[in-house]
Amino acid sequence: MNRVTKNLLYEQVARVGKALASPKRLEMIELLAQGEKTVEVLAREAAIDVKLTSAHLRVLKESRLVQSHREGRFISYRLAGEDVAELWSRLHEVASKYVVELEVALGQLLSGAERLTSETRASLVAKAAHGDIVVLDVRPNDEYRSAHLPHARSIPLAELKRRLAELPRSKEIVAYCRGPFCMMSAEAVGLLRARGFRARKIGDGVAEWAASGLPLERAA
Repeated sequence: MNRVTKNLLYEQVARVGKALASPKRLEMIELLAQGEKTVEVLAREAAIDVKLTSAHLRVLKESRLVQSHREGRFISYRLAGEDVAELWSRLHEVASKYVVELEVALGQLLSGAERLTSETRASLVAKAAHGDIVVLDVRPNDEYRSAHLPHARSIPLAELKRRLAELPRSKEIVAYCRGPFCMMSAEAVGLLRARGFRARKIGDGVAEWAASGLPLERAA
């Protein structure tokens, strides 16, 4: 293999690295790991304007990490494959291991959150399957329908306060949201505990679950 060809190979792989070299584009990949979203929804969730969101999405699309399609006047985006979500999961996992500043920040963010292992994930599924615990998905409904943890029940954070009666007080509630950087599960646990429920949160989201080789469920 001559040097020109070898350089070209590295350059093509570097296209993916360059596409990921933006905090907002990483956040968009995390959001799209939850399911297909329009530009407007991504802009709102990422707290930036639509024009800048479109520019970031164009970079991700040029690197073949995302795909798009139009429905009327709306353009929706999705990840090119489940392995892109796995790439995001592995990336933040490696970063949290070697980047001290991230590990410290993540430790504060995940204060009280369980970091699951293969054993604790299997235990969680078994307990949920037997009805010993309630796994609570507090993401928006469309994300739950796209994919969710096995046996999880959907009550979006925005609806939790008025739907508390749907949850059993005799069982522990295990809440999760979009992954370790997501704060919705922390808010949910705070609300539940204030109302007398036994509740805890886990750091996993669907991307982390799938990256561990475990199956997800999808709404019919």
